[in-house]
Amino acid sequence: METMTRVAVDAMGGDNAPGEIVKGAVAAVSGRSDIEVILLGKKELIEAELKKYPSVPDRIRIEDAREVIEMAEAPVAAVRKKKDSSIVKGMHMVRRQEADAFVSAGNSGAVLVGGQIIVGRLRGVERPPFASLIPTAEGVMLLLDCGANVDSRPAHLVQFAVMGSIYMENVLGVKNPRVSIVNIGAEEEKGNALVKETFPLLRECPDINFTGSIEARDIPAGGCDVAVCEGFTGNVVLKMYEGTAKVLLAAVKKGLMSTLRSKIGALLIKPALKETLKAYDASAYGGAPMLGLKGLVVKTHGSAKAVEVEHTIIQCVQFKEQRIGERISEKLHTAQEDK
Repeated sequence: METMTRVAVDAMGGDNAPGEIVKGAVAAVSGRSDIEVILLGKKELIEAELKKYPSVPDRIRIEDAREVIEMAEAPVAAVRKKKDSSIVKGMHMVRRQEADAFVSAGNSGAVLVGGQIIVGRLRGVERPPFASLIPTAEGVMLLLDCGANVDSRPAHLVQFAVMGSIYMENVLGVKNPRVSIVNIGAEEEKGNALVKETFPLLRECPDINFTGSIEARDIPAGGCDVAVCEGFTGNVVLKMYEGTAKVLLAAVKKGLMSTLRSKIGALLIKPALKETLKAYDASAYGGAPMLGLKGLVVKTHGSAKAVEVEHTIIQCVQFKEQRIGERISEKLHTAQEDK
């Protein structure tokens, strides 16, 4: 019998909710028979979106949630006060094991707070990070932390490296993934106090394949498989990465449409260009899971469109099948026993 993965989805979170969220959920369930989606939010709004589709799989159901945590709200206060919000109710579904995962494009702070307070951290995990897959010239790289912890200690970064290695090896199939710390130079003596203190700890960690420092300019080239940093740096790297990609793509399109000759050339190269750019589409890799929780919580971009939502939901299936949470718990438990 096929194992079903139940994914609770925040239908009210993000810039394009509920339309793109519902569209992505319908696509995910329509494309696979092993996924059930629970859409959380205002029932009448979700029902109105579902009516736009001629055929909706019966593996989509609605969980009414009357409150919405807005993007600008203070996370802690919102999670405590808005018990009937899609984010809070979704987190509780994961905690009660009524869902295998929770996906949201909503308030990042609320997702972070809810993940730690409601779902809870695995034993031994000090700071759960957001882990984002980003496209590179060699395929894909995991960048963590991408914004969950703007202030981290060296021990936290070591845990990020261990958890990131487990994710890359089991979800992406990368054997003995290369781990680097984001730095301003390749030399060990370079960097701020956090990097300098963390470097020797990573080098001595027996659970990872540490390859030294990586500069931001080497990240797009795929200089490692897991890039570790605190959340402030990670979020800046990720946003710069996304912004640069958009600007370059716009510049290429403008150039190709500038003259009659370039337009003719554009028609000739369009198939090859489309295939090349497809490999660098970050939305194809889904969202950023919070590693180290007792259940799976995944944050997608606030501007996520249907395709990213779809891939994020599908991403949850592999996370569950590969028992990532259990593997992280086992590894950290063993490491504590060895101390």
